[in-house]
Amino acid sequence: MPTVTISGIAPITLQTLGFMLAASLLGYPWGGASVALYVLLIVVGLPIGAGGRGGLAVLTGPTGGFLIGGIIGALVTGWLVDTWGRTNPLKVGLANVIGLVLVVYAVGLPWLGWRTGSGLFAKLTLGFQFVPGDLIKVVITALVVVTVARAYPRIAKKRA
Repeated sequence: MPTVTISGIAPITLQTLGFMLAASLLGYPWGGASVALYVLLIVVGLPIGAGGRGGLAVLTGPTGGFLIGGIIGALVTGWLVDTWGRTNPLKVGLANVIGLVLVVYAVGLPWLGWRTGSGLFAKLTLGFQFVPGDLIKVVITALVVVTVARAYPRIAKKRA
């Protein structure tokens, strides 16, 4: 997976977009299960992580918290989208901001600080660098999910 690295630690990838699409289209619990499978494949050594990395060291390294947060966030996002529906882009977008931005940051940033020994200010500074890109991914996800839901009404139905 091609990456761009900011501050030498955390890469920018389309991984988050994949998590958002999986959670929003597959819903709860399957979106979270698909993200968990992706993380498991990385842990067993498949070179599918950021920068083509794989192995347990990816999960235990500085950015491992973002992967763990991605699993939790995908479960939250899937549940919210199942509850709120898939035809309103604002609701789909808000579900992704809550689950796959806020939850991922809430798990990933403290993990990053723990693994690198950086303080709160450094963690927040690093995290805020990713917000614009993540919000662009939220908009893309909302537009794709609403378009797919309108084209395939069975997907649009709330499952809760």
